[in-house]
Amino acid sequence: MHLDRTDRRILTLLQQDCSRTNLALAELIGLSPPACLKRVHRLVAQGYIARQVAILAPEKLGELLHIVVAVQMERDHKTLTEQFITRMQDAPEVKQCYHVTGETDFVLIVVVPNMDAYDRFCDRTLHSDPNMRKFTTMISRVRSKFDTALDVAPHT
Repeated sequence: MHLDRTDRRILTLLQQDCSRTNLALAELIGLSPPACLKRVHRLVAQGYIARQVAILAPEKLGELLHIVVAVQMERDHKTLTEQFITRMQDAPEVKQCYHVTGETDFVLIVVVPNMDAYDRFCDRTLHSDPNMRKFTTMISRVRSKFDTALDVAPHT
């Protein structure tokens, strides 16, 4: 499916606030509510909208540590890489996992309530991996920017 300007505008607006009613979204887009709803349903059906979630305010939930972990593996082997990815997907502390290029093999974003919880995570998921060479822990002091939106504006 080709995304036209209207589809891209719908995606942009939904990324800003997916709790908007169809009526409000249609008004902002300049479409009739049925036409707007039809487009949204098509965008969902074709996988452009993967899921709709609530983004929580971490500062309201108590103390949390946001940790960036750079992981180096011992060997570059497809099966071992897939096993590591599966373990990271299964670890509730891992919020994001990137397989990257360069000296570092993976970058993880880990969120835990305290250092004891991070130590337990490391023992359970990182230290227990026989292919783990080393990892570097970077604790975030301040989150200066956090954005989940993707740029869907038409590029000319």
